[in-house]
Amino acid sequence: MELDERIYREICDLSQEGDQYLDDDNFELAEKKYLEALDLIPKPKTEWEASTWLYVALGEVYFFSSKYLEAISFFSEALKCPEGLGNPLINLRMGQCYYELGNYGSAKGYLLKAYMVEGKEIFEGEDDKYIKFVAQIR
Repeated sequence: MELDERIYREICDLSQEGDQYLDDDNFELAEKKYLEALDLIPKPKTEWEASTWLYVALGEVYFFSSKYLEAISFFSEALKCPEGLGNPLINLRMGQCYYELGNYGSAKGYLLKAYMVEGKEIFEGEDDKYIKFVAQIR
């Protein structure tokens, strides 16, 4: 299934605005734009590819805001969407969130999945503690 061209363009425009706000650490406005875009996607939202990246973007908003439980909620939704399962970024962020919450068992599983798909490259630019954690459990 494909979204209507006009709706898809509007979703992309809102998402790009959200990305800019996220880059500027304006998490409140980024969230607002991503949610506006998500509202344009028909139900069930998990059927649409655009939902995957919007849920990931919302998860990133909360991850970078250190609101890990909320981030997990959005990343979990992204896993249910097309191309979500096995997505290394989603697995990385889920693992990082669980790590930050002290749930090292879940962190291990997700971080290892990210590592298995992308190797150590997925950890570039991330805090070294995550790759060190993975290195300890391999």
